[in-house]
Amino acid sequence: MEDPTPQKILVVDDEQSITDFVSYNLVKEGYEVDVASNGDEAVDMAKANEYDLIILDVMLPNIDGYEVCRRIRAESNVPVLFLSARDTELDKVVGLELGGDDYLAKPFGIRELLARVHALLRRAPQGDEDVDSEGNRVFEISGVTLDEGAHRATYNGREIELTPREFELLATLMSHAGTVLGREQLLKEAWDWQYVVETKTVDTHIKRLRDKLAGVGLDPNIIETVRGYGYRFVKDFQD
Repeated sequence: MEDPTPQKILVVDDEQSITDFVSYNLVKEGYEVDVASNGDEAVDMAKANEYDLIILDVMLPNIDGYEVCRRIRAESNVPVLFLSARDTELDKVVGLELGGDDYLAKPFGIRELLARVHALLRRAPQGDEDVDSEGNRVFEISGVTLDEGAHRATYNGREIELTPREFELLATLMSHAGTVLGREQLLKEAWDWQYVVETKTVDTHIKRLRDKLAGVGLDPNIIETVRGYGYRFVKDFQD
């Protein structure tokens, strides 16, 4: 039996000590790693290669990481993990609203970085291969179909282009359709985050998810805000 093709990660940082440190540990974990040292190079490499994950510093020469993410996100839903010494809530919200999937502040421990990497890659679609749907859930609610095995969501046959974080969030909401889910519950169940983080991360991803639903013609209010509690995917929604 042939060994599976290693997942490929692009590490983007202008500090060689960081790219060396991160790359060394990722290679030890069995990943294939490319490195870019500035924003322009990162955008070019992301266009020329198919990556399973991009680890992206915010403070870069030429163009910053936020702009790099914006350009990549215009063409791809590859997971993006931001690294930054800027650790304010606003910095994190900006990164997530631009399409990032996670945000890790410098300095960081390698165990935490690897845990974030593993979590993102577990949720990312693995290529275009056929997936055995046995044991995987398929939801069909109010015109939305979500197939966990195929990692595909559609609305009345139109593909909903989702990042891994958005897909898992929608899957969790649909699996509890009609039930209000709190922000901490969504963090733990959708993304397996077992530690307390800013729950505004959920609000940011909900906004992005609603935008994606609106983009295929679905009323974004199918994800209802229940003030003071959380969010609910509405059953029997009348669009």
